[in-house]
Amino acid sequence: MNLTISVSQELYQRAAEIAAAENVSVEDLFAAAFEERVLEFERLKEKAASGSYERFRQVMAKIPPAEPAEYDRP
Repeated sequence: MNLTISVSQELYQRAAEIAAAENVSVEDLFAAAFEERVLEFERLKEKAASGSYERFRQVMAKIPPAEPAEYDRP
C-alpha cells in the first residue's frame, strides 16, 4: 500500500540525515517509525485493559496528602 503524507521541510531534512546514517531510504525510515508507534499504541491499550481502577485507588491511597509546589499552583 502506498500512502502520501506531508511533513515539514525541517522534519524531512532531519529524517534524511538519519536515514543516510542508517543506510536506509527516508520512506523506510518513516515506515519503521510509523510501525513502531502503532505497536506501542497497541501495547499501551493491552496494558490499560489489564489495569484495575480499584488497584489504582489502592496505590494512590498510599501517597500522603501534600500541598502542591509553588510553581504548580494557580
